[in-house]
Amino acid sequence: MSDNAKKPNFLLIVADDLGFSDIGCFGSEIQTPNLDKLAQSGIRMTDFHTAAACSPTRAMLLSGTDNHIAGIGCMSEQKEHDLKRWDAPGHEGFLNYRVAALPEVLQDNNYHTLLSGKWHLGLKPDFTPDKRGFDRSFALLPGCSNHYGWEPQLQDGMIKFFERIPPLYTDNGKLVDLKSNTTNDPKGFYSSDFYADNLINYLSERPKDKPFFAFLPFSAPHWPLQVDKKYRDKYKGKYDEGPEVLRQKRLAKLKELGLIPPDVVPHDVVAPEQSEWEQMTEEERQLSARAMETFAGMVDNMDENIGKVLDYLKGIGEFENTFIIFQSDNGAEGLAYEAIPVMGKNIMNVIDKFYDNSLDNIGEYNSFVWYGPRWAQAATAPSRLYKMFSTEGGIRVPFILNYPPWTQNLGGKIIDAFATVMDIMPTMLDLAGAPHPSKNHLFRGRHVEDMRGKSWVNYFTKLNSVSGSKEEKSALITGVDAIHTSDDPATGWELFGRAALRKGHWKIVFMPRWSHGTEEWELFDLSKDPGETNNLAAQEPEKVKELLELWEEYVKQNGVVWGAPLSSVPVNGDIECKDVIGGDALDDTRGWMPHRGKGRV
Repeated sequence: MSDNAKKPNFLLIVADDLGFSDIGCFGSEIQTPNLDKLAQSGIRMTDFHTAAACSPTRAMLLSGTDNHIAGIGCMSEQKEHDLKRWDAPGHEGFLNYRVAALPEVLQDNNYHTLLSGKWHLGLKPDFTPDKRGFDRSFALLPGCSNHYGWEPQLQDGMIKFFERIPPLYTDNGKLVDLKSNTTNDPKGFYSSDFYADNLINYLSERPKDKPFFAFLPFSAPHWPLQVDKKYRDKYKGKYDEGPEVLRQKRLAKLKELGLIPPDVVPHDVVAPEQSEWEQMTEEERQLSARAMETFAGMVDNMDENIGKVLDYLKGIGEFENTFIIFQSDNGAEGLAYEAIPVMGKNIMNVIDKFYDNSLDNIGEYNSFVWYGPRWAQAATAPSRLYKMFSTEGGIRVPFILNYPPWTQNLGGKIIDAFATVMDIMPTMLDLAGAPHPSKNHLFRGRHVEDMRGKSWVNYFTKLNSVSGSKEEKSALITGVDAIHTSDDPATGWELFGRAALRKGHWKIVFMPRWSHGTEEWELFDLSKDPGETNNLAAQEPEKVKELLELWEEYVKQNGVVWGAPLSSVPVNGDIECKDVIGGDALDDTRGWMPHRGKGRV
């Protein structure tokens, strides 16, 4: 057997905006039999963390380091909010060349590298997947798009919000003129179906003398919520009692499964009063429940497609030698776009003009809906808030690992150790025997930063060791510091001026007043208060001081832009998008498609 044949394959599956309890094995009523089976013979992690939003997580995942180093200290879509603030290295808005990307390193170590799905790490040709180490790639470049590939005429009164999310796809770096699917044709385009089928095709055509790294980042269940009615209608009536009833059911199931403590105090729901279920009209409740039914259908469909890929691996005899991860990229999406002062009226006018959001049409190619903060917090409970926040609801996600050499004797185990998305790359490189390029040596003609994540190889070796007492093994499974020990650096988060830092079970959080915060650092003991309900800053000033010193160290080491609290409204400075580090992401979008939108180039 050759050395390559002994190396494991890697399959990395990422869901988009999936909440902590949105799949069956994490307490959901949504039917996900394939993921449930994967967890049954693998392990689930309850304290796995990402960034608070899509592209920062993807940057951390594919670099093994902090998003402020890898180029997504600020998402490209948000830089216009304060151009001067984010005119800094590490805030380019794309995966920069200061880091060695995971597929680049694996490619240099004789792996065949594949991507089928959402990219969101750069729009210009120099930053597409084919330039960052993927041998073959079919990629959705922006952060989201219509799942059927349909777009109305963008030049007729369209606003920037929609101009940023066109169905912009590339096949090995070349623009694809995707044919929209307006008839629910099973052979036509639907995002999750196509990504899975395309990956299976890539795998079937791969060189058989190389191990593979396959990246399957779905764009589901990100809005717009769209799926075939046969999936949506499986959940008809399931959500008629509203989001609070669902939240209580999910909490009860999480406790039953042992995924949260039985005495946990969940954080209160944070949402506009007018969105209270009892205050909505009957029609509004029907429309809201239908949006949630559509969301559930999207997750159901995604699971079905994951099953197709797993079955293919079993059919070709590669499943047992494949290291498989399933995770979400951040917490559930809870933003109510119609309520944003600077955009609400405009966005609703455009939706009314171009889309049909009538009850029966929700989920179709020409509908455009999201489900809002109350449904999102049914999925993130017991945690606080949701996507875009550095509270637990925004950064704590479901995680499944299945790798028979590690998990065949641990089937169904729940691991409570703290871990982060930055750990994935060092773990995979360790298993592949592929050293990360040293900071002191050139990699592909450039110097690159070190990884901040930590390999799990030693941890799982210990966990599977025959030696050791029952108590020692229990500590490895339930101990918060079993992977990241007290000797390891603290872990920090920052996005849009919302920040956090964690060391062991202690966590500090900072949020502006306009963003559900106090504009002061809060302190939480997550071992007793995972819902972040009891601010201990006044009682534990020395602990706050200790963690703030670690925060200043984190800011300095990672180039975080930190200072005055972020303004609640855009800041108009004497600088233009094209002049800041990273340039203008909207122009990058227009540049691919000169016949669309306002920017004719």
